[in-house]
Amino acid sequence: MRPRKDDEAFVDVLDVLLRDGAILRADVIVSVAEVPLVGIKLTAAIAGMETMTDYGLFEEWDASRRNAAVSRRQYARSKPDRDRPTFDELDVSRSYTGADEKDDVTQ
Repeated sequence: MRPRKDDEAFVDVLDVLLRDGAILRADVIVSVAEVPLVGIKLTAAIAGMETMTDYGLFEEWDASRRNAAVSRRQYARSKPDRDRPTFDELDVSRSYTGADEKDDVTQ
């Protein structure tokens, strides 16, 4: 029996990882002459953001992002569109024209 490449298997694994998540833990001890010198404890969580917040990971980050989105929405509603600068006020067309003038001088 020969091994075969199955593209659907990768999609299924990715779906399970994002939906359910996985926790990877590793303990590493570096020793010389059987004398432990350094101990390292590593933990990694891999999941979709919805799953992470369901499990209580990234709660602070999630709360700050939601608060920022709400404040941006409220700021946009309170500020009328006519207060926004136009392209002419931002000198967008002048900077483009200036680039063309420089090309003419160098030729």
